[in-house]
Amino acid sequence: VTATIATLVCLVLGVPLAWLLARVPFPGRRLVRALVTVPLVLPPVVGGVALLLVFGRRGLVGEWLDSTFGVTLPFTTTGVIIAEAFVAMPFLIIAVEGALRGADARYEEAAATLGAGRWTTFTHVTLPLVAPGVAAGAVLCWARALGEFGATITFAGNFPGRTTTIPLAVYLALETDPGAAIVLSLVLLAVSV
Repeated sequence: VTATIATLVCLVLGVPLAWLLARVPFPGRRLVRALVTVPLVLPPVVGGVALLLVFGRRGLVGEWLDSTFGVTLPFTTTGVIIAEAFVAMPFLIIAVEGALRGADARYEEAAATLGAGRWTTFTHVTLPLVAPGVAAGAVLCWARALGEFGATITFAGNFPGRTTTIPLAVYLALETDPGAAIVLSLVLLAVSV
């Protein structure tokens, strides 16, 4: 469930960001692209620590969220979703950006000359053209979110019924019940395939 929600969050945030990176020249575009890809090379535990520094109760954004809205993100189900989205979003953005760069912009230009607005062009021309790239990116994103361990355990912990994911359950089962760990691993493998 959390991997699916994280993938939906990545789609909502990642597709527009990929479009900006692929189609809009702006100062700092290379820096934004580098920041987007950092979670690919960052050890997941370090990503979890970074999320704590930003969204923790005393974090850059977390302190404001807590004092203003009473919202605490670490060690919650929402924290699991944020951690999974953080590590998985680069997979989606890279796939969608590549699809956008490979799509023929002449179709979008033709739609514009026929009077279609930007939103109509995006939803009726651009998205159908890059749908295979979006689908591939979403599948990769979901699979990465499903297997996320390091950032999740660091940022969201492992509270049964609240923040335990399958990889965390496998890790815990290895200590007490190796047979259950094998079964859970096989389930995760089957779902991933």
